[in-house]
Amino acid sequence: MKTKVVNFKKYSSFKIGSEVSVALLEDDFSDIDKYYLIGSCNNTLVGNNPPPLMMLSKMYDYIKIEDNTLKVGGATPSGKVASFCKKNNIANLEFLSHLPGKLGGLVYMNAGLKEFEIFNVLLDITTTDGKKDRNEIEHGYRYTNINRPILEVTFSLESGYDVQKVEMFKKMRLNQPATPSAGSCFKNPKGDYAGRLIEAVGLKGLMRGTMCFSQEHANFLVNNGNGEFEDAIWLINEAKRRVQEEFNILLECEIIILET
Repeated sequence: MKTKVVNFKKYSSFKIGSEVSVALLEDDFSDIDKYYLIGSCNNTLVGNNPPPLMMLSKMYDYIKIEDNTLKVGGATPSGKVASFCKKNNIANLEFLSHLPGKLGGLVYMNAGLKEFEIFNVLLDITTTDGKKDRNEIEHGYRYTNINRPILEVTFSLESGYDVQKVEMFKKMRLNQPATPSAGSCFKNPKGDYAGRLIEAVGLKGLMRGTMCFSQEHANFLVNNGNGEFEDAIWLINEAKRRVQEEFNILLECEIIILET
């Protein structure tokens, strides 16, 4: 199996991690259960000793119109899909212009903005176990039960790219910090907001090394310099501890932590 050396300090949106040899998934699916599949690591904190990692190779980075549907490879960046839709006047995927990541990962978490989400226009997926129709996949808010690598996604094809939607999605993102992060650190507990809870227990802006919960949005754990994995983990655990003690609420991580 081919491999690629990835420097996660440069590759991940957190800008934390070391150089790791990552296996490339092409057309041999025999050993995939030995690995943890990663995408572009926009919601991932990679530790100093991650488990064996794998990513889709470039052979799954493509977009094509076929049988009046839009077919996209699982390794295709969201920005590439958004640009293709704009150029070809394709509707309903405008929100991808403001959701970083590769398509397989975005489908896996049913990514979206407000009521606009991947499964609204998804028809089927092809995984290493074969094809699955939309109605065969359990899915909900930022959730699916997909448990195999997503190689290809088929979307319904409608014309009418909406520039106004793009502007609306842009405004939705204005309160999010530009400092390196992995997006929302914790899921919002039912009936409350993780950012409010983190601020209420005094962690908003508190520095640990060069890491802190952002002054702009307390649920964003940001890297203000040469951030270290240990400092990020300390802040995550401290937020869980303080919120549990103060409000009897156990915060659940939205970011993925890869460390053995």
